[in-house]
Amino acid sequence: MDIRINDRLTLKNQHPCGSFEWQVLRIGMDFKIRCLGCGHEVMLPRSKVEKKIKKIVRDGQPV
Repeated sequence: MDIRINDRLTLKNQHPCGSFEWQVLRIGMDFKIRCLGCGHEVMLPRSKVEKKIKKIVRDGQPV
């Protein structure tokens, strides 16, 4: 999957704050992502994040 830093991810599961949108801060074996609703940052394994992705938005354009 082609995911880059600053991409916006729409995930299948909702964050407790109510947001589905996340911003990618770091990529590698783990992803560091920030919730765009409340600003909470989380590090998750790549495989777990890739399974939960519904949509990727890069520079205002869906990928």
